Amino acid sequence: MENQNSNFIRDIMIKDLESGKRDTIVTRFPPEPNGYLHIGHAKSIILNFGLADEFNGKTNLRFDDTNPAKEDVEFVNFIKEDVKWLGFEWDNLFFASDYFDEMYNRAVLLIKKGLAYVDDLSADEIREYRGTLTEPGKNSPYRNRTIEENLELFERMRAGEFADGEKVLRAKIDMASPNINLRDPVIYRIAHVTHHNTGDKWCIYPMYAFAHPLEDAIEGITHSICTIEFEDQRPFYNWVVEQCEMKHQPQQIEFGRLNLTNTVMSKRKLKQLVEEGYVDGWDDPRMPTISGMRRRGFTPESIRNFVRETAVSKNNATVDFEMLEHFVREDLKLKAPRTMGIINPLKVVITNYPEGQIELLDAEINPENPEMGVRKIPFSREIYIEQEDFMENPPKKYFRLFPGNEVRLKHAYFIKCEEIVKDADGNVVELRCTYDPQTKSGTGFTGRKVKGTIHWVEATHAVPAEFRLYEPLILSESEEDDEGTFLDHVNPNSLQIFHGYVEPNMKESRPHDKFQFFRHGYFNVDPKDTTVDKLVFNRIVSLKSSFKL
Repeated sequence: MENQNSNFIRDIMIKDLESGKRDTIVTRFPPEPNGYLHIGHAKSIILNFGLADEFNGKTNLRFDDTNPAKEDVEFVNFIKEDVKWLGFEWDNLFFASDYFDEMYNRAVLLIKKGLAYVDDLSADEIREYRGTLTEPGKNSPYRNRTIEENLELFERMRAGEFADGEKVLRAKIDMASPNINLRDPVIYRIAHVTHHNTGDKWCIYPMYAFAHPLEDAIEGITHSICTIEFEDQRPFYNWVVEQCEMKHQPQQIEFGRLNLTNTVMSKRKLKQLVEEGYVDGWDDPRMPTISGMRRRGFTPESIRNFVRETAVSKNNATVDFEMLEHFVREDLKLKAPRTMGIINPLKVVITNYPEGQIELLDAEINPENPEMGVRKIPFSREIYIEQEDFMENPPKKYFRLFPGNEVRLKHAYFIKCEEIVKDADGNVVELRCTYDPQTKSGTGFTGRKVKGTIHWVEATHAVPAEFRLYEPLILSESEEDDEGTFLDHVNPNSLQIFHGYVEPNMKESRPHDKFQFFRHGYFNVDPKDTTVDKLVFNRIVSLKSSFKL
Protein backbone atom coordinates (compact mmCIF):
# COMPACT_ATOMS: atom_id res chain seq x y z
CA MET A 1 0.00 0.00 0.00
CA GLU A 2 1.26 3.49 -0.84
CA ASN A 3 2.17 5.48 2.25
CA GLN A 4 3.23 8.98 3.13
CA ASN A 5 6.90 8.12 2.60
CA SER A 6 6.10 8.24 -1.13
CA ASN A 7 3.42 10.63 -2.30
CA PHE A 8 2.90 13.06 -5.12
CA ILE A 9 2.61 16.12 -2.86
CA ARG A 10 6.10 15.55 -1.50
CA ASP A 11 7.37 15.10 -5.05
CA ILE A 12 5.89 18.49 -6.04
CA MET A 13 7.58 20.17 -3.06
CA ILE A 14 10.95 18.58 -3.87
CA LYS A 15 10.77 19.79 -7.48
CA ASP A 16 9.76 23.30 -6.39
CA LEU A 17 12.71 23.52 -4.00
CA GLU A 18 15.23 22.02 -6.42
CA SER A 19 14.13 24.28 -9.29
CA GLY A 20 14.28 27.40 -7.15
CA LYS A 21 10.57 28.07 -7.61
CA ARG A 22 10.30 28.03 -3.80
CA ASP A 23 13.01 28.70 -1.24
CA THR A 24 11.00 27.33 1.66
CA ILE A 25 7.83 25.37 2.41
CA VAL A 26 4.92 27.01 4.23
CA THR A 27 1.71 25.05 4.73
CA ARG A 28 -1.43 25.63 6.76
CA PHE A 29 -4.18 23.62 8.40
CA PRO A 30 -7.37 25.70 7.88
CA PRO A 31 -10.37 24.23 9.75
CA GLU A 32 -13.72 25.95 9.87
CA PRO A 33 -14.75 26.30 13.55
CA ASN A 34 -18.23 24.89 12.95
CA GLY A 35 -17.74 21.39 14.34
CA TYR A 36 -15.22 18.97 15.77
CA LEU A 37 -12.33 17.53 13.77
CA HIS A 38 -12.62 13.92 12.58
CA ILE A 39 -10.20 11.26 11.36
CA GLY A 40 -10.35 12.72 7.84
CA HIS A 41 -9.00 16.00 9.20
CA ALA A 42 -6.24 14.03 10.90
CA LYS A 43 -4.92 13.11 7.46
CA SER A 44 -4.81 16.77 6.47
CA ILE A 45 -3.13 17.73 9.75
CA ILE A 46 -0.47 15.04 9.38
CA LEU A 47 0.15 15.94 5.73
CA ASN A 48 0.47 19.68 6.33
CA PHE A 49 2.51 19.56 9.51
CA GLY A 50 4.50 16.48 8.54
CA LEU A 51 5.62 17.73 5.14
CA ALA A 52 6.52 21.18 6.44
CA ASP A 53 8.56 19.59 9.23
CA GLU A 54 10.34 17.33 6.75
CA PHE A 55 11.50 20.32 4.70
CA ASN A 56 12.24 22.53 7.74
CA GLY A 57 9.32 24.75 6.80
CA LYS A 58 6.43 26.19 8.76
CA THR A 59 2.76 25.37 9.29
CA ASN A 60 0.08 27.83 10.36
CA LEU A 61 -3.07 26.87 12.19
CA ARG A 62 -5.73 29.13 10.72
CA PHE A 63 -9.41 29.18 11.50
CA ASP A 64 -11.56 29.93 8.45
CA ASP A 65 -14.16 31.79 10.47
CA THR A 66 -16.09 33.44 7.63
CA ASN A 67 -19.54 32.14 8.62
CA PRO A 68 -20.32 33.35 12.16
CA ALA A 69 -23.84 31.92 12.12
CA LYS A 70 -22.43 28.38 12.38
CA GLU A 71 -19.25 28.99 14.38
CA ASP A 72 -18.44 28.85 18.07
CA VAL A 73 -15.44 29.40 20.36
CA GLU A 74 -16.06 25.88 21.70
CA PHE A 75 -15.05 24.45 18.34
CA VAL A 76 -11.95 26.69 18.21
CA ASN A 77 -10.75 25.40 21.59
CA PHE A 78 -11.35 21.75 20.82
CA ILE A 79 -9.61 22.01 17.44
CA LYS A 80 -6.52 23.47 19.12
CA GLU A 81 -6.58 20.64 21.65
CA ASP A 82 -6.95 18.01 18.93
CA VAL A 83 -4.00 19.31 16.91
CA LYS A 84 -1.77 19.38 19.99
CA TRP A 85 -2.93 15.93 21.09
CA LEU A 86 -1.98 14.52 17.68
CA GLY A 87 1.53 15.76 18.40
CA PHE A 88 1.84 18.95 16.38
CA GLU A 89 2.64 22.59 17.20
CA TRP A 90 1.77 25.38 14.81
CA ASP A 91 4.23 28.14 14.00
CA ASN A 92 1.52 30.81 13.85
CA LEU A 93 -2.12 30.98 14.90
CA PHE A 94 -4.36 33.01 12.59
CA PHE A 95 -8.04 33.61 11.92
CA ALA A 96 -9.59 34.51 8.59
CA SER A 97 -11.27 37.33 10.51
CA ASP A 98 -7.80 38.81 11.10
CA TYR A 99 -7.87 39.73 7.41
CA PHE A 100 -11.42 41.05 7.02
CA ASP A 101 -10.20 44.61 6.36
CA GLU A 102 -7.74 43.38 3.74
CA MET A 103 -10.39 41.20 2.10
CA TYR A 104 -12.78 44.12 1.94
CA ASN A 105 -10.12 46.26 0.28
CA ARG A 106 -9.41 43.53 -2.29
CA ALA A 107 -13.12 43.28 -3.07
CA VAL A 108 -13.19 47.04 -3.63
CA LEU A 109 -10.19 46.60 -5.95
CA LEU A 110 -12.14 44.04 -7.99
CA ILE A 111 -15.07 46.47 -8.27
CA LYS A 112 -12.74 49.22 -9.45
CA LYS A 113 -11.30 46.87 -12.07
CA GLY A 114 -14.80 46.06 -13.30
CA LEU A 115 -14.47 42.49 -12.02
CA ALA A 116 -17.16 42.50 -9.29
CA TYR A 117 -20.70 43.84 -8.99
CA VAL A 118 -23.53 44.09 -6.47
CA ASP A 119 -26.41 41.82 -7.36
CA ASP A 120 -30.02 42.04 -6.15
CA LEU A 121 -31.05 38.55 -7.23
CA SER A 122 -32.18 36.20 -4.48
CA ALA A 123 -30.25 33.01 -3.70
CA ASP A 124 -32.83 30.97 -5.60
CA GLU A 125 -32.66 33.29 -8.60
CA ILE A 126 -28.86 33.18 -8.64
CA ARG A 127 -29.06 29.39 -8.61
CA GLU A 128 -31.54 29.45 -11.48
CA TYR A 129 -29.46 31.90 -13.53
CA ARG A 130 -26.30 29.83 -12.99
CA GLY A 131 -27.36 27.13 -15.45
CA THR A 132 -26.40 23.47 -15.31
CA LEU A 133 -23.48 21.24 -16.17
CA THR A 134 -24.78 21.03 -19.74
CA GLU A 135 -26.37 24.47 -20.15
CA PRO A 136 -24.60 27.84 -19.75
CA GLY A 137 -25.81 30.39 -17.26
CA LYS A 138 -27.26 33.76 -18.09
CA ASN A 139 -26.24 37.21 -16.97
CA SER A 140 -27.90 38.87 -14.04
CA PRO A 141 -29.87 41.99 -14.98
CA TYR A 142 -27.65 43.84 -12.45
CA ARG A 143 -24.36 42.65 -13.97
CA ASN A 144 -23.73 45.86 -15.89
CA ARG A 145 -24.05 48.32 -13.04
CA THR A 146 -21.41 51.03 -13.21
CA ILE A 147 -18.27 50.89 -11.11
CA GLU A 148 -19.45 53.95 -9.18
CA GLU A 149 -22.85 52.40 -8.43
CA ASN A 150 -21.24 49.15 -7.28
CA LEU A 151 -18.80 50.96 -5.00
CA GLU A 152 -21.63 52.93 -3.43
CA LEU A 153 -23.86 49.86 -2.93
CA PHE A 154 -21.03 47.78 -1.50
CA GLU A 155 -20.21 50.52 0.99
CA ARG A 156 -23.89 50.69 1.97
CA MET A 157 -23.90 46.91 2.40
CA ARG A 158 -21.01 47.31 4.81
CA ALA A 159 -22.83 50.12 6.63
CA GLY A 160 -25.75 47.80 7.36
CA GLU A 161 -28.38 49.50 5.20
CA PHE A 162 -29.69 46.25 3.72
CA ALA A 163 -31.25 43.12 5.15
CA ASP A 164 -29.74 39.64 5.01
CA GLY A 165 -30.02 38.24 1.50
CA GLU A 166 -31.10 41.55 -0.02
CA LYS A 167 -27.85 42.00 -1.92
CA VAL A 168 -24.61 40.14 -2.58
CA LEU A 169 -21.31 40.98 -4.21
CA ARG A 170 -20.39 38.71 -7.10
CA ALA A 171 -17.20 38.27 -9.07
CA LYS A 172 -17.66 39.09 -12.76
CA ILE A 173 -16.04 36.28 -14.70
CA ASP A 174 -17.96 34.22 -17.30
CA MET A 175 -21.55 32.99 -17.04
CA ALA A 176 -20.94 30.64 -19.96
CA SER A 177 -17.88 28.98 -18.47
CA PRO A 178 -17.96 25.15 -18.50
CA ASN A 179 -16.77 25.38 -14.90
CA ILE A 180 -19.79 26.42 -12.83
CA ASN A 181 -17.45 27.79 -10.16
CA LEU A 182 -16.49 30.57 -12.59
CA ARG A 183 -20.05 31.67 -13.34
CA ASP A 184 -19.91 34.89 -11.34
CA PRO A 185 -19.58 33.31 -7.87
CA VAL A 186 -20.82 35.20 -4.84
CA ILE A 187 -17.88 36.61 -2.88
CA TYR A 188 -19.67 38.64 -0.16
CA ARG A 189 -23.04 38.24 1.54
CA ILE A 190 -24.90 40.20 4.18
CA ALA A 191 -25.23 38.58 7.63
CA HIS A 192 -26.27 40.65 10.64
CA VAL A 193 -24.64 38.20 13.04
CA THR A 194 -22.23 38.79 15.90
CA HIS A 195 -18.86 37.24 15.11
CA HIS A 196 -16.99 35.36 17.86
CA ASN A 197 -13.78 37.21 17.00
CA THR A 198 -14.79 40.60 15.56
CA GLY A 199 -18.04 41.21 17.43
CA ASP A 200 -20.42 43.50 15.53
CA LYS A 201 -17.79 45.29 13.46
CA TRP A 202 -19.02 43.63 10.28
CA CYS A 203 -22.40 42.79 8.83
CA ILE A 204 -20.98 41.55 5.53
CA TYR A 205 -18.77 38.48 5.36
CA PRO A 206 -16.60 37.03 2.58
CA MET A 207 -17.51 33.66 1.14
CA TYR A 208 -15.10 30.83 1.91
CA ALA A 209 -14.06 30.36 -1.74
CA PHE A 210 -13.06 34.03 -1.95
CA ALA A 211 -11.49 34.31 1.49
CA HIS A 212 -9.39 31.16 1.40
CA PRO A 213 -7.00 32.04 -1.45
CA LEU A 214 -6.56 35.52 0.01
CA GLU A 215 -5.66 34.07 3.40
CA ASP A 216 -3.12 31.74 1.81
CA ALA A 217 -1.58 34.58 -0.19
CA ILE A 218 -1.44 36.97 2.77
CA GLU A 219 0.35 34.36 4.89
CA GLY A 220 2.80 33.42 2.15
CA ILE A 221 1.58 29.83 1.97
CA THR A 222 3.54 27.95 -0.69
CA HIS A 223 1.40 24.82 -1.02
CA SER A 224 -2.29 24.95 -0.20
CA ILE A 225 -3.13 21.29 0.42
CA CYS A 226 -6.84 20.48 0.33
CA THR A 227 -9.18 17.60 -0.43
CA ILE A 228 -10.23 16.60 -3.91
CA GLU A 229 -13.67 18.25 -3.88
CA PHE A 230 -11.88 21.62 -4.20
CA GLU A 231 -10.25 20.65 -7.51
CA ASP A 232 -12.99 22.31 -9.57
CA GLN A 233 -12.55 25.49 -7.54
CA ARG A 234 -8.84 25.75 -8.26
CA PRO A 235 -9.40 28.03 -11.33
CA PHE A 236 -11.35 30.45 -9.14
CA TYR A 237 -8.67 30.18 -6.41
CA ASN A 238 -6.04 31.20 -8.95
CA TRP A 239 -8.30 33.91 -10.39
CA VAL A 240 -8.75 35.51 -6.96
CA VAL A 241 -5.01 35.51 -6.22
CA GLU A 242 -4.18 36.99 -9.62
CA GLN A 243 -6.97 39.57 -9.98
CA CYS A 244 -6.64 40.74 -6.37
CA GLU A 245 -2.97 41.40 -7.22
CA MET A 246 -1.57 39.40 -4.30
CA LYS A 247 2.19 39.39 -3.88
CA HIS A 248 2.46 35.70 -3.05
CA GLN A 249 1.15 33.00 -5.38
CA PRO A 250 0.22 29.82 -3.45
CA GLN A 251 -0.22 26.55 -5.32
CA GLN A 252 -3.39 24.61 -4.54
CA ILE A 253 -2.89 20.82 -4.49
CA GLU A 254 -5.75 18.39 -3.96
CA PHE A 255 -5.63 14.88 -2.50
CA GLY A 256 -8.24 12.19 -1.98
CA ARG A 257 -10.32 12.21 1.18
CA LEU A 258 -9.93 9.52 3.82
CA ASN A 259 -13.13 7.67 4.68
CA LEU A 260 -13.68 4.77 7.07
CA THR A 261 -16.10 1.90 6.73
CA ASN A 262 -19.14 1.83 9.02
CA THR A 263 -19.08 5.51 9.90
CA VAL A 264 -19.79 8.96 8.44
CA MET A 265 -17.44 11.91 7.96
CA SER A 266 -19.82 14.62 6.84
CA LYS A 267 -20.01 17.37 9.45
CA ARG A 268 -23.68 17.76 8.65
CA LYS A 269 -24.33 14.10 9.40
CA LEU A 270 -22.17 14.11 12.52
CA LYS A 271 -24.02 17.17 13.76
CA GLN A 272 -27.33 15.43 13.09
CA LEU A 273 -26.22 12.40 15.12
CA VAL A 274 -25.36 14.72 18.02
CA GLU A 275 -28.42 16.96 17.88
CA GLU A 276 -30.91 14.11 17.49
CA GLY A 277 -29.44 12.17 20.41
CA TYR A 278 -28.05 9.15 18.58
CA VAL A 279 -24.76 9.72 20.38
CA ASP A 280 -23.59 11.38 23.58
CA GLY A 281 -22.08 14.50 22.04
CA TRP A 282 -19.25 15.18 19.59
CA ASP A 283 -16.82 13.25 21.80
CA ASP A 284 -18.91 10.10 22.02
CA PRO A 285 -16.46 7.16 21.69
CA ARG A 286 -18.43 5.83 18.71
CA MET A 287 -17.87 9.03 16.73
CA PRO A 288 -15.02 9.32 14.19
CA THR A 289 -14.09 12.69 15.71
CA ILE A 290 -10.59 13.03 17.10
CA SER A 291 -12.15 13.94 20.46
CA GLY A 292 -14.30 10.81 20.33
CA MET A 293 -11.35 8.61 19.44
CA ARG A 294 -9.28 10.15 22.22
CA ARG A 295 -12.08 9.49 24.71
CA ARG A 296 -12.44 5.92 23.48
CA GLY A 297 -8.72 5.39 23.97
CA PHE A 298 -7.04 5.58 20.57
CA THR A 299 -3.52 6.92 20.92
CA PRO A 300 -2.07 9.76 18.83
CA GLU A 301 0.73 7.41 17.75
CA SER A 302 -1.77 4.87 16.40
CA ILE A 303 -3.65 7.52 14.42
CA ARG A 304 -0.45 8.98 12.99
CA ASN A 305 0.82 5.53 11.98
CA PHE A 306 -2.56 4.65 10.46
CA VAL A 307 -2.73 7.83 8.38
CA ARG A 308 0.85 7.45 7.19
CA GLU A 309 0.04 3.98 5.92
CA THR A 310 -2.96 5.13 3.87
CA ALA A 311 -2.60 6.26 0.29
CA VAL A 312 -1.86 9.88 -0.62
CA SER A 313 -3.39 10.11 -4.06
CA LYS A 314 -6.00 11.96 -6.08
CA ASN A 315 -8.62 9.32 -5.38
CA ASN A 316 -10.97 9.27 -2.42
CA ALA A 317 -10.42 6.10 -0.41
CA THR A 318 -12.59 4.17 2.01
CA VAL A 319 -10.40 2.26 4.45
CA ASP A 320 -11.52 -0.63 6.62
CA PHE A 321 -11.99 0.52 10.22
CA GLU A 322 -10.16 -2.65 11.25
CA MET A 323 -6.98 -1.15 9.81
CA LEU A 324 -7.15 1.67 12.34
CA GLU A 325 -7.82 -0.87 15.09
CA HIS A 326 -4.74 -2.81 13.97
CA PHE A 327 -2.52 0.20 14.58
CA VAL A 328 -3.85 0.87 18.08
CA ARG A 329 -3.24 -2.79 19.00
CA GLU A 330 0.30 -2.52 17.69
CA ASP A 331 0.86 0.64 19.70
CA LEU A 332 -0.61 -0.63 22.97
CA LYS A 333 0.66 -4.20 23.08
CA LEU A 334 3.96 -3.18 24.65
CA LYS A 335 2.60 -0.23 26.63
CA ALA A 336 -0.65 -1.34 28.23
CA PRO A 337 -0.52 -3.15 31.59
CA ARG A 338 -2.34 -6.49 31.67
CA THR A 339 -5.10 -6.96 34.20
CA MET A 340 -8.28 -8.95 34.75
CA GLY A 341 -11.80 -7.63 34.67
CA ILE A 342 -15.10 -9.46 34.93
CA ILE A 343 -17.71 -7.86 32.69
CA ASN A 344 -20.67 -10.15 33.37
CA PRO A 345 -19.96 -11.72 36.77
CA LEU A 346 -20.85 -15.13 38.16
CA LYS A 347 -19.86 -15.85 41.76
CA VAL A 348 -17.73 -18.88 42.59
CA VAL A 349 -17.18 -20.24 46.12
CA ILE A 350 -14.14 -22.48 46.50
CA THR A 351 -15.41 -24.69 49.28
CA ASN A 352 -12.11 -26.27 50.35
CA TYR A 353 -10.18 -22.99 50.49
CA PRO A 354 -9.69 -21.70 54.07
CA GLU A 355 -12.32 -19.17 55.13
CA GLY A 356 -10.99 -15.68 55.79
CA GLN A 357 -7.64 -16.37 54.11
CA ILE A 358 -6.28 -13.91 51.53
CA GLU A 359 -3.35 -15.01 49.42
CA LEU A 360 -1.33 -12.64 47.22
CA LEU A 361 -0.32 -14.07 43.89
CA ASP A 362 2.25 -12.83 41.38
CA ALA A 363 1.08 -11.79 37.92
CA GLU A 364 3.19 -10.24 35.15
CA ILE A 365 2.17 -6.72 34.24
CA ASN A 366 2.94 -7.27 30.56
CA PRO A 367 4.41 -10.58 29.38
CA GLU A 368 5.53 -8.93 26.11
CA ASN A 369 7.44 -6.30 28.09
CA PRO A 370 9.03 -8.00 31.12
CA GLU A 371 10.63 -4.75 32.25
CA MET A 372 7.21 -3.61 33.48
CA GLY A 373 7.55 -6.12 36.31
CA VAL A 374 4.89 -7.96 38.29
CA ARG A 375 1.81 -7.05 40.28
CA LYS A 376 0.21 -8.67 43.33
CA ILE A 377 -3.37 -9.89 43.07
CA PRO A 378 -5.43 -11.26 45.96
CA PHE A 379 -6.99 -14.72 45.95
CA SER A 380 -9.53 -16.10 48.41
CA ARG A 381 -12.42 -18.48 48.87
CA GLU A 382 -14.78 -16.28 46.83
CA ILE A 383 -14.13 -15.08 43.30
CA TYR A 384 -16.01 -13.84 40.25
CA ILE A 385 -15.74 -15.38 36.81
CA GLU A 386 -17.46 -14.53 33.54
CA GLN A 387 -20.90 -16.01 33.07
CA GLU A 388 -19.87 -17.10 29.59
CA ASP A 389 -17.08 -19.21 31.13
CA PHE A 390 -19.62 -21.66 32.56
CA MET A 391 -22.17 -23.85 30.78
CA GLU A 392 -24.39 -26.37 32.49
CA ASN A 393 -24.81 -28.42 29.31
CA PRO A 394 -21.84 -27.58 27.13
CA PRO A 395 -21.32 -28.58 23.50
CA LYS A 396 -18.37 -30.65 22.42
CA LYS A 397 -14.97 -28.93 22.55
CA TYR A 398 -16.13 -26.53 25.26
CA PHE A 399 -13.11 -26.42 27.55
CA ARG A 400 -14.19 -23.95 30.18
CA LEU A 401 -16.14 -24.63 33.35
CA PHE A 402 -19.02 -27.10 33.51
CA PRO A 403 -20.18 -29.65 36.11
CA GLY A 404 -17.34 -32.04 36.86
CA ASN A 405 -14.81 -30.20 34.67
CA GLU A 406 -11.52 -28.71 35.80
CA VAL A 407 -9.98 -25.49 34.50
CA ARG A 408 -7.00 -23.32 35.29
CA LEU A 409 -7.55 -19.96 36.95
CA LYS A 410 -5.12 -17.51 35.34
CA HIS A 411 -2.17 -16.88 37.73
CA ALA A 412 -3.76 -19.14 40.39
CA TYR A 413 -4.94 -22.75 40.73
CA PHE A 414 -6.95 -25.47 39.05
CA ILE A 415 -10.58 -25.51 40.17
CA LYS A 416 -13.28 -28.09 39.57
CA CYS A 417 -17.02 -27.40 39.41
CA GLU A 418 -18.84 -29.51 41.99
CA GLU A 419 -22.24 -27.86 42.45
CA ILE A 420 -24.58 -25.32 40.84
CA VAL A 421 -26.76 -22.86 42.78
CA LYS A 422 -29.84 -21.48 41.02
CA ASP A 423 -32.42 -18.84 41.89
CA ALA A 424 -36.19 -19.31 41.91
CA ASP A 425 -36.31 -18.72 38.14
CA GLY A 426 -33.75 -21.38 37.42
CA ASN A 427 -30.89 -18.99 36.65
CA VAL A 428 -27.40 -20.05 37.74
CA VAL A 429 -26.30 -17.53 40.39
CA GLU A 430 -23.37 -19.31 42.04
CA LEU A 431 -20.97 -22.19 41.54
CA ARG A 432 -19.44 -24.35 44.26
CA CYS A 433 -15.98 -25.52 43.30
CA THR A 434 -12.92 -27.14 44.84
CA TYR A 435 -9.28 -26.25 44.18
CA ASP A 436 -6.08 -28.28 44.14
CA PRO A 437 -3.39 -26.50 46.18
CA GLN A 438 -0.64 -28.39 44.35
CA THR A 439 -1.52 -26.69 41.03
CA LYS A 440 -0.49 -23.18 41.99
CA SER A 441 0.71 -21.18 39.00
CA GLY A 442 4.46 -20.81 38.83
CA THR A 443 5.29 -23.92 40.88
CA GLY A 444 6.01 -26.03 37.84
CA PHE A 445 3.19 -28.47 38.51
CA THR A 446 2.99 -31.13 35.74
CA GLY A 447 0.84 -33.79 37.38
CA ARG A 448 -1.97 -33.30 34.89
CA LYS A 449 -3.11 -30.84 32.26
CA VAL A 450 -6.32 -28.94 31.64
CA LYS A 451 -7.47 -27.53 28.33
CA GLY A 452 -9.15 -24.37 29.58
CA THR A 453 -7.83 -21.22 31.29
CA ILE A 454 -10.24 -18.59 32.56
CA HIS A 455 -9.79 -15.25 34.27
CA TRP A 456 -11.28 -14.14 37.56
CA VAL A 457 -11.34 -11.41 40.19
CA GLU A 458 -11.23 -11.99 43.95
CA ALA A 459 -14.66 -11.06 45.31
CA THR A 460 -14.06 -9.42 48.69
CA HIS A 461 -11.59 -6.84 47.36
CA ALA A 462 -13.04 -6.44 43.85
CA VAL A 463 -13.66 -2.89 42.61
CA PRO A 464 -17.01 -2.30 40.88
CA ALA A 465 -16.66 -0.98 37.35
CA GLU A 466 -18.75 -0.13 34.31
CA PHE A 467 -17.66 -1.52 30.96
CA ARG A 468 -18.74 0.03 27.66
CA LEU A 469 -18.38 -2.15 24.59
CA TYR A 470 -18.70 -0.61 21.14
CA GLU A 471 -19.76 -1.91 17.76
CA PRO A 472 -19.81 0.06 14.46
CA LEU A 473 -22.08 3.10 14.63
CA ILE A 474 -23.25 2.76 11.03
CA LEU A 475 -24.17 -0.62 9.56
CA SER A 476 -23.67 0.34 5.90
CA GLU A 477 -20.12 -0.07 4.57
CA SER A 478 -19.82 3.25 2.74
CA GLU A 479 -20.98 6.75 3.60
CA GLU A 480 -22.35 7.03 0.07
CA ASP A 481 -24.70 4.08 0.61
CA ASP A 482 -28.29 5.32 0.89
CA GLU A 483 -27.14 8.93 1.11
CA GLY A 484 -30.52 10.31 2.06
CA THR A 485 -31.33 7.76 4.72
CA PHE A 486 -28.10 7.22 6.61
CA LEU A 487 -29.98 7.38 9.93
CA ASP A 488 -31.76 4.20 8.90
CA HIS A 489 -28.41 2.48 9.16
CA VAL A 490 -27.53 3.63 12.68
CA ASN A 491 -26.71 0.53 14.71
CA PRO A 492 -29.07 0.30 17.72
CA ASN A 493 -26.56 -2.01 19.41
CA SER A 494 -23.48 0.14 18.87
CA LEU A 495 -23.12 0.53 22.66
CA GLN A 496 -23.52 -2.18 25.26
CA ILE A 497 -23.01 -1.45 28.95
CA PHE A 498 -22.04 -4.05 31.55
CA HIS A 499 -21.44 -3.78 35.28
CA GLY A 500 -18.75 -5.97 36.74
CA TYR A 501 -15.51 -5.93 38.71
CA VAL A 502 -11.80 -5.28 38.33
CA GLU A 503 -8.74 -6.12 40.39
CA PRO A 504 -8.28 -3.97 43.52
CA ASN A 505 -5.09 -2.37 42.17
CA MET A 506 -7.27 -0.73 39.52
CA LYS A 507 -8.90 1.48 42.14
CA GLU A 508 -6.29 4.18 41.56
CA SER A 509 -6.87 4.30 37.80
CA ARG A 510 -7.14 7.76 36.30
CA PRO A 511 -8.81 9.08 33.13
CA HIS A 512 -7.10 7.91 29.94
CA ASP A 513 -5.19 5.10 31.70
CA LYS A 514 -5.11 2.15 29.32
CA PHE A 515 -5.12 -1.57 30.07
CA GLN A 516 -5.39 -4.88 28.34
CA PHE A 517 -8.09 -6.92 30.05
CA PHE A 518 -7.41 -10.62 29.72
CA ARG A 519 -9.47 -12.00 26.81
CA HIS A 520 -11.65 -8.87 26.53
CA GLY A 521 -9.38 -6.40 24.75
CA TYR A 522 -7.81 -3.00 25.30
CA PHE A 523 -9.71 -0.52 27.46
CA ASN A 524 -9.42 3.16 28.35
CA VAL A 525 -10.59 4.85 31.54
CA ASP A 526 -13.36 7.17 30.37
CA PRO A 527 -12.34 10.79 31.12
CA LYS A 528 -15.87 12.17 31.13
CA ASP A 529 -17.92 9.83 33.32
CA THR A 530 -15.28 8.33 35.63
CA THR A 531 -15.40 9.73 39.17
CA VAL A 532 -13.68 8.97 42.46
CA ASP A 533 -16.49 6.54 43.24
CA LYS A 534 -17.16 5.18 39.75
CA LEU A 535 -14.78 3.57 37.29
CA VAL A 536 -15.88 3.54 33.64
CA PHE A 537 -13.90 1.65 31.01
CA ASN A 538 -14.33 2.12 27.26
CA ARG A 539 -13.25 -0.79 25.11
CA ILE A 540 -10.89 0.58 22.49
CA VAL A 541 -10.54 -2.64 20.48
CA SER A 542 -10.90 -6.36 21.01
CA LEU A 543 -7.74 -8.44 21.28
CA LYS A 544 -7.74 -10.08 17.89
CA SER A 545 -8.71 -9.31 14.33
CA SER A 546 -8.45 -11.06 11.00
CA PHE A 547 -7.15 -7.83 9.43
CA LYS A 548 -3.67 -7.95 7.89
CA LEU A 549 -1.65 -5.21 6.21
